[in-house]
Amino acid sequence: MPAVAELIAALEEWFDPRTAEPWDAVGLVCGDPGEPAQRVLLAVDAVPGTVAEALDFGAGMLLTHHPLLLTGVHGVPACDPKGALVHRMIRGGVAHYVAHTNADVADPGVSDALATRLGLRGLRPLEARDDPALDKLVVFVPHANADELVDALAAVGAGRLGDYDRCAWTTQGTGTFRPLPGANPAIGTVDTVEQVPETRVEMVVPRHVRADVIAALRATHPYEEPAFDLLSAAALPGSCGSGRVGELPAATTLADFVAHAAAALPATAWGLRAAGDPHREVRTVAVCGGSGGALAEAARRAGADAYLTADLRHHPVVEAVTERGGHGMALVDAAHWATEAPWLDAVAGALHERFGTTVEVRVSRQITDPWTLHVPSPEASQH
Repeated sequence: MPAVAELIAALEEWFDPRTAEPWDAVGLVCGDPGEPAQRVLLAVDAVPGTVAEALDFGAGMLLTHHPLLLTGVHGVPACDPKGALVHRMIRGGVAHYVAHTNADVADPGVSDALATRLGLRGLRPLEARDDPALDKLVVFVPHANADELVDALAAVGAGRLGDYDRCAWTTQGTGTFRPLPGANPAIGTVDTVEQVPETRVEMVVPRHVRADVIAALRATHPYEEPAFDLLSAAALPGSCGSGRVGELPAATTLADFVAHAAAALPATAWGLRAAGDPHREVRTVAVCGGSGGALAEAARRAGADAYLTADLRHHPVVEAVTERGGHGMALVDAAHWATEAPWLDAVAGALHERFGTTVEVRVSRQITDPWTLHVPSPEASQH
């Protein structure tokens, strides 16, 4: 069975913690990375009910989307409600791990799961993030040492492109130099011009491993002073980012789309509410799991006929629906929990694919949405 650390490695491959918002609290909350985790429970929230479920299930890990300790704390005493949950998990051998805003922007992530549940196709980010920053390394090395150098650079992360590694481009030429007094040349003698058959090696370098790559270059290169260039590459929009926009298989009305979404998403007392003409045509749909009101304008710019998210506020809805002339966009407000719960099934599938039968994965079906009652206005219910 995998250890907690192995599960974390997979989760951080899919949901890179470096992409989390600065204010967020993601990663391991409590637990021993070296302990085995034969069972994993997935839930949106770490609350007394889901913690109890994890303990009853015999889970070695509870993975949640929302952080238990989002704001800074100076202690977790057992007499504090959140501290009590931490103590219960530690005593029960349950590690707690959080993937929050890093899962929101991942590809695939929370909004992909929501869009897929609604049947959207051709998904693209609503607000794309730039791909991770890259450098371009160009280095010149004697022919005989080229493969060894490429191997050393690749070992610390250079030359990785998508699902490929050790990617390099080489060409051959002649290098010339003259060692000055005080030099200790690997090739040639002091005060003598040398000409050496060399290979030009080019490799991309993820910026976060820049220092490791330069250290490996200097340690492996046979020259006392290796010649190299390190160039910053232009930032390019990537496939990660907030929200998603896609197309329904066929055009429908807003009323029918809302009914379809209500049937597709987990049931809650909140249900769904919509702003816009019930008869308007809907084909292009934008979504954002969780509180996505800030992306309403991005959804409009993307050409969305309707935008489904959670926690929408009055004034932005009025602006989006009624103050855009003929370019208004319908808005659909769903329960926060319901827009994020589909992600749990997607993660469960990914864990099954990675670890097979060595780990038992369960998605909690507890509804942790806090709203428990919805009563329509009597006059509205008659319509």
